[in-house]
Amino acid sequence: MFAMDADGLGKRLMERIGQCVMTCPTTACFNGLESDATAIVGGQLRYFGDGHQSSKVLGEQRLWRIPVMDGEFVVDERFGIQDAVGGGNILILGKDQKITLRAATAATKAMREIDDIILPFPNGVVRSGSKVGSKYKALIASSNDAYCPTLRAVTSESLVPEGVNCVLEIVIDGLNEEAVADAMRVGLHAAAKPGIKQLSAGNYGGDLGQYHLHLHKILEASQDS
Repeated sequence: MFAMDADGLGKRLMERIGQCVMTCPTTACFNGLESDATAIVGGQLRYFGDGHQSSKVLGEQRLWRIPVMDGEFVVDERFGIQDAVGGGNILILGKDQKITLRAATAATKAMREIDDIILPFPNGVVRSGSKVGSKYKALIASSNDAYCPTLRAVTSESLVPEGVNCVLEIVIDGLNEEAVADAMRVGLHAAAKPGIKQLSAGNYGGDLGQYHLHLHKILEASQDS
């Protein structure tokens, strides 16, 4: 899981485990990242036990046992967190939805073979790509209209070529820049299938962070290796 800061990551992690793991029969949840920086997860979820929860220390790690209707949900008190690289992405522009989705699925399958990365969206594929900013002041992001095929005829900023009727995005977060670049590289190669008209990436002008991953450089690196 990726977030913009440590506090946000801790909150999202607790919500995700509480809503999607603790609710699922037979599960438990344990920390898999040894790190000096941690987020309190089980230490917050324990309150769901309404006073019936109990703790146990194994080695140097405290776990919480929360009573649930199929037995107990066991969860580590703290989970490791660390700095990472978020928002690597590729855009797949195809002839139609079926062709583009097939290419995107092939790309995500190849990317999942790369260590130290995650594809944070369902099945790894995003149809509602976003741009920075909005005409509405309350929003920090909005639909990436430049890549919406239905807006090609009504916006002067359209980047959708003729013959393209579907654009899908794959977002990659990773523990380091190299892992994200490797995932983008294998994804680009896997997505290059018949009916795919163009492969690109979102360009936010450096507004979303310090890491800039250039597609040509990424592909040149694969040719040199």
